[in-house]
Amino acid sequence: MPLRFDMIGIFVSDLARMVAFYRDVLGVAIDWDGKGPYAEFRHEGIRFSMYERARLPALLGAPPTYPAGINGTFELAIDLPRSADVDAEYARVVAAGGRPVYPPRDEPWGMRSSMIADPDGNLIEIGSWNKGAVSTG
Repeated sequence: MPLRFDMIGIFVSDLARMVAFYRDVLGVAIDWDGKGPYAEFRHEGIRFSMYERARLPALLGAPPTYPAGINGTFELAIDLPRSADVDAEYARVVAAGGRPVYPPRDEPWGMRSSMIADPDGNLIEIGSWNKGAVSTG
């Protein structure tokens, strides 16, 4: 049986603030009571969760390290149907509190791409391979 990733989890400095950003700014659904060190979003395709960094050393039995500033170790990517959607979503997310990293641009590999950072500095790409229906109006 081939390997299949079941969940992406990120370790966060302020769980309530990060849940609010992903819920209120990005629109990812969650049923979280605001308690505990763990929160899991409702997301089709793969589970997406967050865990408080402050509790991670006890879980691991060793002190982890974290990047400072923009986290260049991974990205989360949002694929929108049309290139024009990238511009609108980037503008909406930045206006709602996403930290701009770079504005929408056409990449040499055929994608329209932009990036923002969440409150912990994790990179989120807002892009499109323009595979959606062409707008008629």
